Amino acid sequence: MVELTDEQTAAPGSTFRSRWARLKNHPLARLGPGLITGVADDDPSGIATYSQAGAQFGLNMLWTMPLAFPLMAAVQSMCGRIGRVTGRGLAANIRTAFPPVVLKGVVLLLLIANTLNIGADVAAMGEVGELVTGLDRHAMAIIFAVATLLLQIFVPYHRYVFFLKWLTLSLLAYAAVLFTVHVRWGEVALRTLWPQLRLDSDTAAVVVGVFGTTISPYLFFWQASEEVEDMLAQGSAPLLQDPNNASGELRRIQWDPWSGMFYSDIPAYFIILATAVTLHVAGITNIETAAQAAGALRPLAGDFAFELFAIGIVGVGLIGVPVLAGSAAYAFAEAMVWKEGLERTPQDARGFYGVITLSVVTGLLIQYCRSAP
Repeated sequence: MVELTDEQTAAPGSTFRSRWARLKNHPLARLGPGLITGVADDDPSGIATYSQAGAQFGLNMLWTMPLAFPLMAAVQSMCGRIGRVTGRGLAANIRTAFPPVVLKGVVLLLLIANTLNIGADVAAMGEVGELVTGLDRHAMAIIFAVATLLLQIFVPYHRYVFFLKWLTLSLLAYAAVLFTVHVRWGEVALRTLWPQLRLDSDTAAVVVGVFGTTISPYLFFWQASEEVEDMLAQGSAPLLQDPNNASGELRRIQWDPWSGMFYSDIPAYFIILATAVTLHVAGITNIETAAQAAGALRPLAGDFAFELFAIGIVGVGLIGVPVLAGSAAYAFAEAMVWKEGLERTPQDARGFYGVITLSVVTGLLIQYCRSAP
């Protein structure tokens, strides 16, 4: 007689709960908001910027990533501390310290910039989807946009963030691309430390673009607000009210954003490197979108490199779009003193989810304006 294991005899629901419990206790699932913030920094529009840097300047733009890392990590660490200490997001703190005109101006600019960025990211994901599947890019863009929107609205934060953290593994695709091409690592190390650059407007534009991509305002608002979300999920109080937990929490915040930004900085370095040793060497120096970089990579490095690059674009896009929409919603709701938070239901925070919906839908419509004759 065959004896069944406890898992085989358990009800389907209890089996699912058991597997869910094992997954959510995985070390990756226990990482803080710095991981998602870091990966969102490498969204499809960021990939386009890094690809342009590598294609146009070859190995001579690699130095920007080691230099940007401490800057971006320090700013994110400060934002995380602000959220955890005060128990409020950045916009709520700005509201208490600055005149209303400053708050409204900052939030309005953030909303506009994030919506435009969402449009660029969704369009890139749609273009990559068309390259991979052959389906129409607009149809693919709609699928990706609707999927991110529905997940953000109807899946509770503590479950949604769990899947986002696993999705961050898509960034490893850019490291894998380098195994498909020939890289002279001695020259890579030399150019990282001693680049050969012309001091002209083209160089300045790319350097500003790279640093503007890696140190982005939407990440500041997201980091602070997600610290608040995590604090509320744990049933904790702000450190201003409960300083007993300050030592452990500040120690965690000290390494969480730094590790997340490091995980963001390394793939960005690899993207510049991959496009430098393929596109730049082949004389392809003008890259405008991440999808264009992926498509140009295929005849030079093969289908496998193309597929890895494409997977990375879609993966980080599925993280970047919710972060862009969510950070704008947090800022707007805090400025208007609305109920906010991804742990709330749509009925309980209509204004907050309304901003998320508006920014994603508007960003989706932007791609049609871009493609119009």
